[in-house]
Amino acid sequence: MQMPSVLARWDRRITRWMAEHGVLFLRVSIGIVFLWFGSLKFFPGLSPADQLATDTIDLLSFGLINTDTARILLALLETAIGIGLITGTFLRLTLLALFGQMLGTVTPLILFPDLTFETFPFVLTLEGQYIIKNLVLVSAGLVIGATVRGGDLVDDPEILAASA
Repeated sequence: MQMPSVLARWDRRITRWMAEHGVLFLRVSIGIVFLWFGSLKFFPGLSPADQLATDTIDLLSFGLINTDTARILLALLETAIGIGLITGTFLRLTLLALFGQMLGTVTPLILFPDLTFETFPFVLTLEGQYIIKNLVLVSAGLVIGATVRGGDLVDDPEILAASA
């Protein structure tokens, strides 16, 4: 069943607008998340992930990086990722930092299963849920990364078919 022509025109306009602006909105919104969460880490105890993050860095660095230094380094990394995403500058480097930071973020699932799982492997604690939501951030990074060479979303599948 076909859509009435007035609705079809509006559908095309809205879809075109989403294709033209969606990646920008995604990049800036993910940047805000990183900037916000990273900024909280500059102040001990404000970030809900503070203890878990510093414990993870302590374990991964074999105790070579003290808690305050770990928290500040993580805050700097996350705010730099946020600024890079918001401004769109050094996007390849920013995305590399994002993916590296995300690798570190999932390690508590392995290193601290007692803190991240109520019942392994299905029932997550609040900390575990906090970590798993990062799958969305990784997916967003992949979409943004697909556009760093000038690509964009396409709102019309016929354009794709014609270029194949």
